[in-house]
Amino acid sequence: MIRINNWKEFLEDKLKQLFPTMPIDAFLIKHADTERGLSDEEWMNHLTLEALAQIDEENPDWTYVAAAIYSEWLYCQAAKNRNYDYEQKYGSLFGLINEITNIGIYDKALLQSYSKDEIDRLEKQIRPERDQLFTFIGLKTLADRYIAKNYTKQIFELPQERFMIIAMTIMQDEPQSQRLELVEQAYWAMSNLYMTVATPTLANAGKSYGQLSSCFIDTLDDSLQSIYDSNTDIANLSKNGGGIGVYLGKIRSSGSSIKGFKGASSGVIPWMKQLNNTAVCVDQLGQRKGAICVYLDIWHKDIHSFLDAKLNNGDERLRTHDLFIGVTLPDLFMEKVEERGDWYLFDPHEVRTVMGYSLEDFYDGEKGNGSFREKYIECVEDPTLSKEAVPAIEIMKSIMKSQLETGGPFLFYRDEVNRQNVNKHAGMIYCSNLCTEIMQNQSPTMFIDQQTKDGKIVITKEPGDFVVCNLSSINLGRAVVDDVLESLIPIQVRMLDNVIDLNHIPVTQATYTNQRYRAIGLGTFGWHHLLALKRMKWESEESINYADHLYEKIAFLTIEASMNLAKEKQAYSLFNGSEWDTGKYFERKGYVKQASSAFAWDELQENVQKHGIRNSYLMAVAPNSSTSLIAGSSASIDPIFRKFYSEEKKDFKIPVTAPDLSAETTWYYKSAYFIDQKWSVAQNAARQKHIDQGISFNIYVPNDVQARELLEIHLLAWQSGFKTTYYLRSTSSEIEECESCSS
Repeated sequence: MIRINNWKEFLEDKLKQLFPTMPIDAFLIKHADTERGLSDEEWMNHLTLEALAQIDEENPDWTYVAAAIYSEWLYCQAAKNRNYDYEQKYGSLFGLINEITNIGIYDKALLQSYSKDEIDRLEKQIRPERDQLFTFIGLKTLADRYIAKNYTKQIFELPQERFMIIAMTIMQDEPQSQRLELVEQAYWAMSNLYMTVATPTLANAGKSYGQLSSCFIDTLDDSLQSIYDSNTDIANLSKNGGGIGVYLGKIRSSGSSIKGFKGASSGVIPWMKQLNNTAVCVDQLGQRKGAICVYLDIWHKDIHSFLDAKLNNGDERLRTHDLFIGVTLPDLFMEKVEERGDWYLFDPHEVRTVMGYSLEDFYDGEKGNGSFREKYIECVEDPTLSKEAVPAIEIMKSIMKSQLETGGPFLFYRDEVNRQNVNKHAGMIYCSNLCTEIMQNQSPTMFIDQQTKDGKIVITKEPGDFVVCNLSSINLGRAVVDDVLESLIPIQVRMLDNVIDLNHIPVTQATYTNQRYRAIGLGTFGWHHLLALKRMKWESEESINYADHLYEKIAFLTIEASMNLAKEKQAYSLFNGSEWDTGKYFERKGYVKQASSAFAWDELQENVQKHGIRNSYLMAVAPNSSTSLIAGSSASIDPIFRKFYSEEKKDFKIPVTAPDLSAETTWYYKSAYFIDQKWSVAQNAARQKHIDQGISFNIYVPNDVQARELLEIHLLAWQSGFKTTYYLRSTSSEIEECESCSS
């Protein structure tokens, strides 16, 4: 590596050019003496920390000074490890791919798919100046977690190269006539921070290990074979970086019979303990423990022990501290909570045996009317069926107590989810994923038999719908402000669709489901950032109306993009009979014959019915806490916690301010804990109308919130058409972050 001879001159040239209005001279003079005796890297690290120390609410732009210095350190490391002149900043892209493919970090597919001439052309599209868009914490997070290093953790890949490698990987199977242009479009979208890909895609695209999808959902059947087979599948997915949602509602309750022996079943808790051990033992690529969320129906007899499973007191043999939990709630339960009525608990195995059907297989097709409540009432009134009556409000109190102590359970409003399911012709939705935004058809994989054939054991199974979610998110704070949604969304949808074919999922039925449904989850982040830039107050009718309009636009462009892909590549295999095919989706949303709409919905509906749609499910808003940090914006649709805080790292703290904080925007950054949640609920109801799947919606309350107030928020969310709520975040609880869905 070439040492820069005059550091003061270098920093003046570099930093004063980038930050002409900031007191760079005074900063350099103050630390000039420290240069003596330090290596290049040590000097850069020292100045980075000193620049970080300048950051506060009055001086947020020092984060870009720190990032600029840190980027120089990254350039130095890459130049030294790849043996090129540091003054180039970025070295040969072909040289990078060739070198770390040879040591096994990159997959050989890149060199097999692209010629040297093509790679050289793409190298010319790399824009090192876009590294200046990163805040320090964004650049540091990207460098620490995602850019490619060798096996001794030396830096080889640089940020813009990570974006280019992702683009090349995702577009590698496109027709050669348009492939390079599509790579350039994808690179444009990522490098300008207009969008982010899902965490597994960001980490693993182009590499020889890992998979690209964020989350999975499995449905356990009530059999020993199903439970243990599922545990193996879940372990394999966790090993490869996936977060898992698991539906337990079909498993018989504690005290149920097994083969006629009464009281033999131990219920769901032992199987939760098994999954808890899997989450701990099978970590995600050595980076963090596995992440699993289990869901149970509110009418299941084990609901009491289930709700207590994460509490910090009580019998440790019944605790599963490393699992997340979610509860599925029908409308009827919420009605019983409102009227302070009784709620009945059942054993699903006994219901199947006595009644001849499974209660979880029904839902109310209309508000206040439907097959679930009919079957539930049948079960209540049947004298031969054992049941337990509990005041509904008492169960709700247990839910809220657990939420205040642990942040969960997450709530899943099953009737609304299934009413809005565009693919109800092909199945049913029992629960959500780890982060509560994915809603797709589910069914258990069924063991058929096993035989010895030609000296091998052949196992036959009937594959169920094993949900896979492929995520990507729009950075509203940049993409909307720069008015690029029309260009951005088609390339994002294509990228997500390509991930489906590229992904190597270590569970066969997940691959099968992925191909049949071709489901994607296009989401957003930076909502609070965008409101601040637009000078809109969170607690205002203006913000609600803006959410309605903006998400209608995103929905229109996403559906249009998937329809155009279907024209090019054909519709997903289950399109016929879906609500896309019948047009019912557009009618139910009120899009058609809507004179006031700014979008040509009637024409789009006709085109979808004529040409099909490429992806069965399209939109889902994930938490994306990590990737929003990388992109320098606010997380998901959440309000910010604080205008200024410090992220704790292993050996130092990183000060962080609200994005684009200034004397003008500061008035629009009200803390989440001071916002009236009714405004957040109203905003989310406005956007949920346009999202065919779900939204990771957090509820923020002070630690002294009254039970009545919290109950009112939950009831309002349900009444407003919410499909799920995610964490309850209170000022006194420490909440674990979910990184598997950080799109």
